Amino acid sequence: MEELIIKEVLTRKDRRDFIYLPEKVHKYEPDWLPPIYMDERELYNKKKNKSYQYADAILLLAYRDKKPVGRIMGLVNNRYNAINNEQHGRFCFMECYNDKEVFHALLTRVEDWARQKGMTMIVGPLGFSDKDPQGFQIEGFEYPQFMTAPTNSPYMPELIEAEGYEKKVDLVDYLGILPEKFPPVYEKVLSRVDSNKEYKIIEFNSKKELKPYIIDVLELMNETFAEIYGFVPLNDKEKTEFAARYLPILDPNFIKVIETGGKLVGFAVGMPDLSKGIRDAKGKIFPFGIFKILRDSKRSKKLLMMLGGVKKAYRGKGLEVLMGVKILQSGIKHKMEMIDSHLVLESNIKMRAEYERIGCQVVKKFRIYQKEL
Repeated sequence: MEELIIKEVLTRKDRRDFIYLPEKVHKYEPDWLPPIYMDERELYNKKKNKSYQYADAILLLAYRDKKPVGRIMGLVNNRYNAINNEQHGRFCFMECYNDKEVFHALLTRVEDWARQKGMTMIVGPLGFSDKDPQGFQIEGFEYPQFMTAPTNSPYMPELIEAEGYEKKVDLVDYLGILPEKFPPVYEKVLSRVDSNKEYKIIEFNSKKELKPYIIDVLELMNETFAEIYGFVPLNDKEKTEFAARYLPILDPNFIKVIETGGKLVGFAVGMPDLSKGIRDAKGKIFPFGIFKILRDSKRSKKLLMMLGGVKKAYRGKGLEVLMGVKILQSGIKHKMEMIDSHLVLESNIKMRAEYERIGCQVVKKFRIYQKEL
C-alpha cells in the first residue's frame, strides 16, 4: 500500500481537491446529495468567508499515490469560545473512504493542531456555527438525505467512536404526513391569538415583499438562538451576506413573521425540499442547474421547517403555534404531502412535543462527539 501523506490545503488546486473529494467518496451511492458547489467555494475561501476573521482554521487532505483519499477541517471559533468561556476546538467537513488509517491520521493532526492552540477539548463535526451541517448521521440511513444536513456514510460513526470520542449532543429529524386537520388545542390557540389584535401576522407573496424583513429576521435570530448549542451570532456584514446568499432560494409563501407595536417579535422559515433539484443539477448552479432546482422546488411534496424564534418576553402566548400552523396551511395550499422538521436538538422538548402532536416521528439521528485533549 502506498504511503499515506497528510497535506495542508494551501493552493487553489488543493482547495479544489478538498471541495470535490466527497463526490468521489460517494460515487457509488446514487442517493447521495451533493452540496451546492458555489457555496462550497465561498465557504473555504478565506478572502470571501468573513467567518475566518474570528476563527482559526486549518484544511487538511490525505493523499495516497497522489490521489486524495480523505479530508478534514480543524477549527477554533474564538468568538464562540469567548462568549461561552470555553477552550474547545472543532473538527468538521470530514470525509474519507472506509479506511481507519486515513481517518486516524486526519483526526490526530487536527487534535495536535487544537492542542497547540491551547484547546482542552475537541468537538465535532461542528462548523463555524449551527447553520453548517452538524454531527455525523447515526440512524435513519434508509430515509432520503436533505439539504444542510450531514450526508456521511454509516461507517463514519464507527470510525470516530474507535478513536475514543463520546457523545456530546444528539439532534433528531422528524418526518410526518402534512395534517389536513389540526389538533383541537391548536384551534383554541389560533382563535385566541386571532382575536387578540395586539399581534399581527405577516405573510408574503413575493421576494420583493419579503426583502425589507430579512435583516430584522436575522437580528431576531441572533437574539432568540443565543442559548442554542453551537450558535454564533452574525455581525452586520454577515447578516447582509447571509441575506444576499439565501434570498434567491427562499420561497416567500413559507415565511411568516409576527409584529406587535410595529416591532418584529417572531419569525418562522420553511421551504420546499430542494434536494431532488440539487441532485439533478449535481450541485452546480450554473449554467442550467438553477433552473432544475427552481423547477423541482415547485414540484416538491415535502415541506422543510428550517428556522424559527420568538422573543423571550412573548413566548408561551401561542405565537409559535400560530406561525407553524400558517406555514402548514401554506404547504397544504401548495399540495405538499410531507413535513420534515430539519434538525432539532434532542433536549428541545417543547419543539419535539409539537411535532409529535401532529403525528411526526423521529426518522434520523445525528450526533456531535467530544474528546478531551
